[in-house]
Amino acid sequence: MLGAAPRSRILVVDDEPGLRDMLAILFRREGLDVVLAPGFTTAREAIAHAPEPYAIVLTDLLMPDGSGMDLLTLVKRRSAHTEVIMMTAHGDVDTAVEAMKRGAYDFVTKPFATSELRALVQKALEKRSLLAENDKLRAQLLRERGHELVGHSEGMRRVLDVVQRIASARTTVLITGESGTGKERVARAIHEGSDRRDKPFLVVNCGAIPDNLIDAELFGHEKGAFTGAVSHRLGLFREADGGTLVLDEIAELPLALQVKLLRVLQERKVRGVGAAIEVSVDVRVLAATNRNVEDDVRDGRFRQDLYYRLNVIRVEVPPLRDRTEDIRPLAAYFLQRCAAEQSKELRALSPDAHRALERYGFPGNVRELENIIERAVALATGPVIGLGDLPRELSGATSQPTPSLVSVPEEGCNLDDVLGEMERRMLLQALERSGGVRTQAAKLLGVTLRSLRYRLQKHALGDADEDIGEVEAPSNPASEVP
Repeated sequence: MLGAAPRSRILVVDDEPGLRDMLAILFRREGLDVVLAPGFTTAREAIAHAPEPYAIVLTDLLMPDGSGMDLLTLVKRRSAHTEVIMMTAHGDVDTAVEAMKRGAYDFVTKPFATSELRALVQKALEKRSLLAENDKLRAQLLRERGHELVGHSEGMRRVLDVVQRIASARTTVLITGESGTGKERVARAIHEGSDRRDKPFLVVNCGAIPDNLIDAELFGHEKGAFTGAVSHRLGLFREADGGTLVLDEIAELPLALQVKLLRVLQERKVRGVGAAIEVSVDVRVLAATNRNVEDDVRDGRFRQDLYYRLNVIRVEVPPLRDRTEDIRPLAAYFLQRCAAEQSKELRALSPDAHRALERYGFPGNVRELENIIERAVALATGPVIGLGDLPRELSGATSQPTPSLVSVPEEGCNLDDVLGEMERRMLLQALERSGGVRTQAAKLLGVTLRSLRYRLQKHALGDADEDIGEVEAPSNPASEVP
């Protein structure tokens, strides 16, 4: 039996009804689920509406309404692990060989023996099973490589889940989030989890290159194409061939280049500045931005058609202030790494240092936390990083004595600020004593749970709708995963 549990699905595409029916009987006897299509158009619809990619596509090379080569391209764009077997007449063998170069598993020449085709499909299924197992191992490795995407919060669990599910796909991905949240780390995790992990991984900041040079930077140029072009250059798309290219700050790309980028994404071909011909490229494009692209589209600063082309899968990286439970594991990782780099024996952060970090807003997100820990490691004189090793904006505010309720300082004060700071500290102490359970914290403070939630929200101390330590029901936006 060729099939395994769950049963593998095969799409048979041929315009000869008798051959289709014979193959359907053959493969159903072997335990496969068989879908039949009389031509390219029907096959395209079957692939588009399939709940999951087919294991095998067995297709004729020449059809009245299209070609097997076009179908091969369509299949591989949907799923890199779907194996395509071509059926061809004797005179089309050269074309079938070309199809194998483009990713087809193999071909058979008509007329063929059913035993030959059965053996070929069996081998293709075994290869696909092996690739699927490799994907599972890569996903496990990705989870173990938590240094790239550290976090236990619900927001980061969603990001990790999406990364693991899309890593082996070939579709473009739009990674959004504030500056410093780790968008490039997400991109690298996608690359490392894919079958392109041994190929180039290149990153370009679209906002850091002058408008008059970015065309040549991305797509290359010929010698003498413009003033200063003293030699031939491939360009980043060709340099990343077979691998991944990250277009950081994609919203900064000039409108004229957006048109060219859209064509490259559609045609998978590039033409360098001054070049006479186009060159095919195999590059997975990951785009990243900290801007609201939808606003840029509405205001005419970003092309809508390019936005739709990039936004096939969306990964939103949450800011650090919305996932304060990730601060400790992130700080621990950065501490371990920086201590090793600086050859220092540092074991941990003090409780005061941890509390100071968790109270800080981190406008620079994870990048700022990394810089703070690196600085603290450099300044620390003992085995533990204390409050005094942190920057003044963290340690100063935390180490100030609680303002007195009895007397007013001689220089005067802002009563709202004093009361607000006291309320904030009382809230944090109550949460700490209650182990993060808000119903108990509310009892300690003598307020209702609704009042506590309002005060926590006012001081930006977490999501007003969930208790600390409880997991929010995960959301799964339709735009994130195909």
